[in-house]
Amino acid sequence: MNPLLDFSGLPRFADFKVEHVTPAVDTLLAECKSVIEKAAADATPATWREFVEPMENANERLGRAWGQVGHLNAVMNSAALREVYNANLPKITEYYTELGQNEKLFNKYKQLRSSSDFGGLSRAQQKIVENELRDFRLGGAELPADKKARFKAICEELSKLSSRFSDNVLDATNAFVHFVTDEKGLAGLPDDTRQAAREAAEKDNKPGWKFTLHAPSYLPVMQYADDRAFRALMYRASATRASEFGEAKLDNTPLIADIVKLRKELAQLLGFNNYAEYSLEPKMAESPTQVIDFLNELAARAKPYAERDLKELTDFARAELGMNQLDAWDIPYASEKLRVSRYAFSEQEVKQYLPETTVVPGMFKLIETLYGLTITASEAPLWHDAVRFYSIHDKAGALVGQFYLDLYARETKRGGAWMDDAITRRRLASGVQAPVAYLNCNFSAPIGGQGGQPAQFTHDEVITLFHEFGHGLHHLLTQVDYLGVSGIHGVEWDAVELPSQFMENFCWEWDVLRPMTRHAQTGKPLPKSLFDKMIAAKNFQSGMQTVRQIEFSLFDLELHSSFDPAGTKTALDLVNDVRRRVAVVIPPDYNRFPNSFSHIFAGGYAAGYYSYKWAEVLSADAFSLFEEKGVLDPAVGQRFRNEILAVGGSRPALESFKAFRGREPTIDALLRHNGMAA
Repeated sequence: MNPLLDFSGLPRFADFKVEHVTPAVDTLLAECKSVIEKAAADATPATWREFVEPMENANERLGRAWGQVGHLNAVMNSAALREVYNANLPKITEYYTELGQNEKLFNKYKQLRSSSDFGGLSRAQQKIVENELRDFRLGGAELPADKKARFKAICEELSKLSSRFSDNVLDATNAFVHFVTDEKGLAGLPDDTRQAAREAAEKDNKPGWKFTLHAPSYLPVMQYADDRAFRALMYRASATRASEFGEAKLDNTPLIADIVKLRKELAQLLGFNNYAEYSLEPKMAESPTQVIDFLNELAARAKPYAERDLKELTDFARAELGMNQLDAWDIPYASEKLRVSRYAFSEQEVKQYLPETTVVPGMFKLIETLYGLTITASEAPLWHDAVRFYSIHDKAGALVGQFYLDLYARETKRGGAWMDDAITRRRLASGVQAPVAYLNCNFSAPIGGQGGQPAQFTHDEVITLFHEFGHGLHHLLTQVDYLGVSGIHGVEWDAVELPSQFMENFCWEWDVLRPMTRHAQTGKPLPKSLFDKMIAAKNFQSGMQTVRQIEFSLFDLELHSSFDPAGTKTALDLVNDVRRRVAVVIPPDYNRFPNSFSHIFAGGYAAGYYSYKWAEVLSADAFSLFEEKGVLDPAVGQRFRNEILAVGGSRPALESFKAFRGREPTIDALLRHNGMAA
């Protein structure tokens, strides 16, 4: 049997073959179209059970199967899988575009909304109907036939361009390799980075040490390598990925122009002035102007701190490092030297206390304490031998959810860290379908392979792990019984980062962090004196980091609102213009940051990158209640679970926040957490 057509349990990754994809997609699309045709028929009553439920069932099967394909394309990319993924992507896009434009279905939902049955639906069901009506309008259901055809063509072209953008970034990242053959060139690099580079070179049957643009290889070079030319080489290679400076076929410049132009046309077909207005329609924020005002206010608060950060760094680099000019490839290096000088510790020192074997169980213990749960290792078919699988049970022993943990970087895996849903919670006649999540990071693998020394994480990597696990808990701890608003589904995009950013705060709490630590050599826990130094350094360069996030957010929002894709200015001109206004660090002219900005060109963050900062206001304010009551208080944990995590998208995010916090959110906690309070 085709494993992609088996929905009886967990995905059958061990049985998956590339040749399964097309037959499965074709079969499921045919099933879905048949169900849609019946649902749209005049004879089918506009009720939940006879109209909505059959479509929900059919679309879930398609979503689960295609989700497995998309997941494998992201974590086990190969030429064969990429080819079949890109061959089937237009069929999937076409189906969902046609579905979003189906006037008969749109009218049926209108009938259901105005019928006496609507009042008898649960709040979650009502929210799904309201969301569907909104999404039909955003999907072009009200357009005349000629504009519908154009809308559909744009959607299909955009999906192809986004997939190509992502492929180009991965290929350009993999295309660069640098071998160091003289050990003197490794001066300053930590031992584990050297060892990993040595093993990578040996794997290629090459002498010396191999370095790549993947984060576990690239970041330590930028932070620790004494050889300035080495850092400059690596920086330039990373900053020019997928641009005109590399292979022409991997240049994302024309793709960016096409994507922005098509997005604007799509939005204007629906009567919006620009893509940002269209993008914000289902979000918390009300207008591009409101978001820009929010970002500008934050920039005004943060920029003086950023300017102070840069002056301190520049003065230190000149006085202590003999650097009269601070270039982009010097900033991480000089910053680490300043951190060590000022706070008498380095990230590398902290890393010795954060082996995976204590960090992961420590994170699980936090969740068990806050939410009254148990997390245990379980068995499941996996896509790689480094992946692990876990189950979550409640106090009564009932299964709550399950998740895969794929922590390490590899050449077949796209960069970054992310959570995705494999199976969504819903209530069936046979009982509750437990949710399943994918949690993916790109950390350094254990030295010497799986049986060797445990992987060691930087504190930043621990924060990343907690962030993604926060997304996972949002998906896994839902108590909603209907797919459309269960877990992360139906949550406003600018609120979806609330649970993830909320989790990051625990990484700065002594009672949480200390039990997660054990020194790689001595086995001793993190000393309180070192933790105190970490806290003192917590807001080190927070001004610079904040304006950098604002720079990305403003670029994204202006690109999709005031920018004219038919004009003479390019996306690169725009990002440079934004930098002149808000940035304190101006990169070199050859920097092509937009060409690898996958969040907005290949992810779901177009005109939504601001949501990281928007949701950080919510998450910092939510965590402030834990600070008031006790960070390990199970009563507050239960309240957060009930009012935020459990409700998913079944009610507006602002309502959920107010139900938890007892009031509207304020920016005060965010500024305090970042050391920028008055």
